Amino acid sequence: MAKVAFLGLGVMGFPMAGHLAAKGHEVTVYNRTAAKAAAWVAKHQGRAAATPREAATGAEFVMACVGNDQDLAQVCTGPDGAFLGMGKGAVFVDHTTVSAQITRTLAADAAAHGLHFVDAPVSGGQAGAENGQLSIMCGGTPEDYARAEPVMAAYARICRLIGDSGAGQLAKMMNQICIAGLMQGLSEALAFGQKAGLDGEKVVEVISQGAAGSWQMVNRHKTMLADSFDFGFAVDWMRKDLGICLDTADQIGARLPVTALVDQFYKDVQLMGGGRNDTSSLIRRLR
Repeated sequence: MAKVAFLGLGVMGFPMAGHLAAKGHEVTVYNRTAAKAAAWVAKHQGRAAATPREAATGAEFVMACVGNDQDLAQVCTGPDGAFLGMGKGAVFVDHTTVSAQITRTLAADAAAHGLHFVDAPVSGGQAGAENGQLSIMCGGTPEDYARAEPVMAAYARICRLIGDSGAGQLAKMMNQICIAGLMQGLSEALAFGQKAGLDGEKVVEVISQGAAGSWQMVNRHKTMLADSFDFGFAVDWMRKDLGICLDTADQIGARLPVTALVDQFYKDVQLMGGGRNDTSSLIRRLR
């Protein structure tokens, strides 16, 4: 078992850190809102720290799951950053969905401090985090990945090294591109069925077993039909992720016409007051 620090206790990080504790790792947590860290300690024991640097001191592995590029840079660098608390040879594992550019910058900064860095964004949402069934796509060296993989196994359904630093983030962008298109298609189909007077549950029971089936269809159709979206991965975060996808596409010369369109559809949902709704709320703009 390892000595681990976990930075960021949102809807994903809170249960992920809990799985580490349940597996017997010695866990110290940090969260920008200290009350959440205290709540985690009350539930899982372990220890809370006042800064990322304090949490990382003496840790063999430091995991992070924060908000965006800026948040990640703040917990890594600066006088209170984790990099100054970590000992030489320790591994920083970033589960945040961020740009490949900030990943490569921080990986180089980590190396300058004698540290190792693995970008390891996750897919599976809040349910996947709570059930320890996340898909994790990683970037880094094979040696660093081999060290970190047994720790990540505490909350992974599948974990794979995709390539060099930044490759994990690029793979996560592919994941979000897929979800955007799938969710728009599912929204259109369910809204079409309702307009046509069909029983959506019966239709999904049939088509989910055929070529149209998807995780989104199986896990989201009931709440979409019931107009219930107060859960899951927020539209605000999806737009952040799609913005990263679109920026990266410009940089590498890729074309994402459907993704760009769905991003604007999510903007419509935000303007309807649904920024904190689950991404399946895309159907709202079709009703």
